[in-house]
Amino acid sequence: MSDFFKTLPQYLLPQHALSGLLGRLSNCRGPESLKNWAIKKFIDHYGVNLSEAVESDYRHYHSFNDFFTRKLLPGARMIDPNPHMITSPADGSISEIGKINQNKLLQAKGHSYTVRDLLGGDLDAALDFQNGSFATIYLSPKDYHRVHMPYSGHFLKKIYIPGRLFSVNSRTTRVVPNLFARNERIITFFQTDMGKMAVILVGAMIVGNIIITATENNLLQKGDELGYFQLGSTVIILFEANQMAWKKEFRADSAVKMGQSIGEK
Repeated sequence: MSDFFKTLPQYLLPQHALSGLLGRLSNCRGPESLKNWAIKKFIDHYGVNLSEAVESDYRHYHSFNDFFTRKLLPGARMIDPNPHMITSPADGSISEIGKINQNKLLQAKGHSYTVRDLLGGDLDAALDFQNGSFATIYLSPKDYHRVHMPYSGHFLKKIYIPGRLFSVNSRTTRVVPNLFARNERIITFFQTDMGKMAVILVGAMIVGNIIITATENNLLQKGDELGYFQLGSTVIILFEANQMAWKKEFRADSAVKMGQSIGEK
């Protein structure tokens, strides 16, 4: 019950207006002292590891979002080279992972939602993933916030779906029904050598924007950058039925790093 009351204000807040305002503020390039103070406070509070970033001096970032969407040094993340392995698209922790039960995915204990709703009501797309596999990865504020390909594939299309901007932390996923199917999101579809794959970038409270950097109609290799979040959120991966299996050691709350193998063809 306490989770419900802690989440209730999110229903009442002007989610888009608040997120838009904070997004604009996080893109401001001055004043320099305020920008540096905000970044340093964030680093200290969340324990951000800047030693693995291309720019390790927080004072050299032009804005808070420039810092938040920082790139990593070459070699900071190793992409599993085995072509049969499926890798984590992002740093974070697994919210849920497993099989799609006909058309239903598990959001949290006691809460499920449908692939069709997640994919914006597209029945044909939902049928591609019936009884397939899914993984939901939550990116916390301290994490690296660029999203990469979990498996090589041809980029077919992307779809933007407007929606709410509820927080996607563990408390909210336990309380808000159909959370990932209600929030704003961008769905990317790929054709792979094991059928269709979808990578969904889900927006959240205070997320300034979701940016897709990859180009449609191109072949993307495992580990290639797909996009990034301006402030944190969640990534969901979908695969067709009987095409792959998740590694048994991964379950809800497992920590993952981008490029780490989490499943196998």
